[in-house]
Amino acid sequence: MTIPAPDHKRYFIEKLGLSERLMERCLGEALSAGGEYADLYFESVTSTSLGIDESLVKSASQGISVGCGIRVVSGERTGYAYTDDLSSERLLRAARTAALIASGPAKELMSGFRQTDTPSLYPVAGATSDAEIAAKLALIQRADKAARAYDSRITQVRAGFNDELRRILVAASDGTFASDTQPLARLNVFVIAKDGVNTARGTSGGGGRVTMDFFEGDKSPEHHAREAARTAILQLGAVDAPAGEMPVVLGPGWPGVLLHEAVGHGLEADFNRKKTSAFAGLIGQQVASPKVTVVDNGLMPGRRGSINMDDEGNPTQETTLIENGILKGFLSDKLNSRLMGMPNTGSGRRESYHHIPMPRMTNTYMLNGEDMPEDIIKSVKRGLYAVNFGGGQVDITNGKFVFSASEAYLIEDGKVTRPVKGATLIGNGPEALKYVSMVGNDLALDEGIGTCGKAGQSVPVGVGMPTVKLDRMTVGGTGQ
Repeated sequence: MTIPAPDHKRYFIEKLGLSERLMERCLGEALSAGGEYADLYFESVTSTSLGIDESLVKSASQGISVGCGIRVVSGERTGYAYTDDLSSERLLRAARTAALIASGPAKELMSGFRQTDTPSLYPVAGATSDAEIAAKLALIQRADKAARAYDSRITQVRAGFNDELRRILVAASDGTFASDTQPLARLNVFVIAKDGVNTARGTSGGGGRVTMDFFEGDKSPEHHAREAARTAILQLGAVDAPAGEMPVVLGPGWPGVLLHEAVGHGLEADFNRKKTSAFAGLIGQQVASPKVTVVDNGLMPGRRGSINMDDEGNPTQETTLIENGILKGFLSDKLNSRLMGMPNTGSGRRESYHHIPMPRMTNTYMLNGEDMPEDIIKSVKRGLYAVNFGGGQVDITNGKFVFSASEAYLIEDGKVTRPVKGATLIGNGPEALKYVSMVGNDLALDEGIGTCGKAGQSVPVGVGMPTVKLDRMTVGGTGQ
């Protein structure tokens, strides 16, 4: 259950000297050359980054970034300008610049703002940004110590901690007036293991919109250190992955990144408006197995991908994208919902005030099915069990993807047997979902490490899925 959010806009008014009158003047200037819509996006970010390598502190930095992006929309044209100087003179100049880029039919500026109420999905007081650097450094030092203690074959350890507190305020010509304060933290561990001539790597990490208490218990630095070390040691004894078409079982949690990349981006409204997505024109049609239901949910408390509101001032929501295999809708922002005549799902996100918003995912995952995970494994005579993924590439115009599995095993006669290395999964996102024959009841989300890139912008996201069996998928490898 959510509670009413605090008044985040006070920071911008009291600390940065802004006023509603100045914002109204800026919007008036932004629409002075015409245009249908204009908005102001104010942002202030304080951040910390710490890193150790070979048990020595190799990097430590703190920073602050403040600025405003001003957008004017006229039809499909967008004018955008930004400034890191929040004086009235510079803001008005940026507004005039954006106006000239997107000049068009004039629209009278709406007088007055409507305060937008948003939920409170994450802590502000007590967030990691309030902690002393010494406490954050202690976390990664603990990770370093635990990874080295795991096995004598661990020869190198790197660990890092990054956090930020992001304050945003959106004022728009349609009356939108909304603000939020968004904490974010992430701990990462990377190790190298060596055994003779064999070398292997392992990584682990986690976080979210959390307090320092999150990094204790089952999400501790020691947990991630041991997980990174375990993965690396496992790979030292792995056999070469087989090649060919075979059944593939995807484990719960982070393997949902395949769903995010191979399917999620294709369900963003801008790609479908431009008809560059493999899903364009398919709403209401069967695009996956009837066992597949996919949602994007920005309302999950404390999750890395969650947001009280998007970067256009709209409340976030849970959106069903695929239901029982039927394509139900797309993720949209203000621009694309207007141009396509579809609901706004509160999915307008941007990396910073330097960037325009666009439709983006939050936490995207497949819902639970009814199968027991052990029954899914038992159903496979010979195949691959992919538990974790590294890098991947996707072409959203046709859905084709290639993903490398960082942790995978052979399934032989219904049992998980030998670990394999060098496995890649090759396929087509929309086509692959049609081969889903079993869906487990063990839905899990990732540990809080996801960062999504699109058009040069990066935003934090979450992914997830239960254990899933695909009857057919091409596996790339060099083994038999």
